[in-house]
Amino acid sequence: MQNFKRFTDLLIHDLPETVKLVVIVGPNGCGKSSLFDAFLNWHRYATARTRSDELYYRKNPQEPFRWDRSVEVTLHGDVPVREGCLYVRTAYRNDPDFSMQEIRKPSAPTDRLPNRRLIDDDKSVSENYQRLVYDTASALYDEKNDEMIVRALREKLIGEIRQSMRNVFDDLLLQNISNPFGPDSSGAFFFEKGAVKSYHYKNLSGGEKAAFDLLLDLHLKKDYFTDAIYCVDEVEAHLHTGVQGVLVREMASIIPDDSQLWVTTHSLGVLRAAQEIESGCPGSVCIINFDGVAPDIPCKLSPTTLDRVSWEKMLSIALDDLSERVAPEFIVVCEGSSIGNRRKDFDASIYERILGKCEAGFVFVSGGNSQQLTGTAGYIHDILSRILPQTKVVALADRDDKSEEQVAQYDGITLAERNIESYLLADDVIDALLQREGKPELRDQALEIKANALANSINRGNTRDDLKSAAGEIYIGLKQLIGLQRSGDNKDAFMKDTLAPLIVPGMTTYQKLKSDIVDKIKSQ
Repeated sequence: MQNFKRFTDLLIHDLPETVKLVVIVGPNGCGKSSLFDAFLNWHRYATARTRSDELYYRKNPQEPFRWDRSVEVTLHGDVPVREGCLYVRTAYRNDPDFSMQEIRKPSAPTDRLPNRRLIDDDKSVSENYQRLVYDTASALYDEKNDEMIVRALREKLIGEIRQSMRNVFDDLLLQNISNPFGPDSSGAFFFEKGAVKSYHYKNLSGGEKAAFDLLLDLHLKKDYFTDAIYCVDEVEAHLHTGVQGVLVREMASIIPDDSQLWVTTHSLGVLRAAQEIESGCPGSVCIINFDGVAPDIPCKLSPTTLDRVSWEKMLSIALDDLSERVAPEFIVVCEGSSIGNRRKDFDASIYERILGKCEAGFVFVSGGNSQQLTGTAGYIHDILSRILPQTKVVALADRDDKSEEQVAQYDGITLAERNIESYLLADDVIDALLQREGKPELRDQALEIKANALANSINRGNTRDDLKSAAGEIYIGLKQLIGLQRSGDNKDAFMKDTLAPLIVPGMTTYQKLKSDIVDKIKSQ
């Protein structure tokens, strides 16, 4: 880029051909969106499109500006620029409501893209509804579909979109598109959400609309942009952190194999997803970090992988505005994984529910297995030391079968009991459950269930204090004895959602956890 938008002279080079996801990070005003405007300007000139708004693109009126020299892009393999090799979504994606009263043949998406700027409104849901209905009607006249029943045909057209939405929001199901030609039709999308079987698009939350917009758009445009650069500015807009990473992973899986997905972001959720994608497929992700790039002098910028140095820079960008008064005093890295579904963040979420809400200044996060904990804690400490220098990071491991010497030598703290189940299934916690259910008279039977389950576990070769191995039998026994409903459909959900909230200050088990974790950390 030369004399273009934010930059006097910027060269971005050495982007590997293997990369599927490119993440652009940096503070506000650093020029991330200018990169996508540069792509659009390059494509516009290369395909002989009309050029306009020089005031928007030209950085310095006193310096030379040529449309054919302001931006130059080289594609791998030196392939020629063509229609359909670039697709861009701006950050101003907002289509809150629509209703179609007539259906027309939509124009090809490649005909409209090049005139867009990154400051323009980007309304695509209503247009994509038109396209989906038109494609459905066209499919009826395709002889290849003569043997298909109507339901199968509709499923063929929207099944992939429905599945993508389920991958991101497991409680939101896209129904078949409504009949746009019916007398009572509103010509819109309808969803199944909770108990509601026909939930209108306009009633979705801002985040649900934002995710649906992007997923629907990619599914409908991938056949037009088969070997392309897909760009999405501020991909996390309107979305909760936990959804942002899931959405980016889904988007990366939708685009054609020969394409690249470029996103700008401030989101740790997106960066975390990028790390997971790179871990599963090395060489598929790289970062372009605009932080510290001087826009007024010639600069060269090369992508970087998600190594430790990159993460330090990215966390600095994402947490730059976090003040000391809202920063935790202690970050406790405990056993467990923060990815996957089975027991995801199990220990951390339980400690948060019991101690995090009562003990000010403590935050609990997952850090892997017991062998990985101290390394993870040290890694987090190194990253945060420049951003939150007052925050102390401590590793917390289960006691398991560690000897006294191992406990003394451990670079962190260990529980006094074998594992977290030893606290969750303590006698006073079972007492609290019976009191809550109004059945304290069942105490002896409940404790007998626990004793029998532990005895059966010992007979299977487990140690006498291994309540984790006995937890499943205890869960089933207590559920049947007390007649519990909506208490969790498995032992882990039962312990996390039913038992953990019962452990409150004043209880013996709460005091033991506080002594084993909070008091130990504060005394170090």
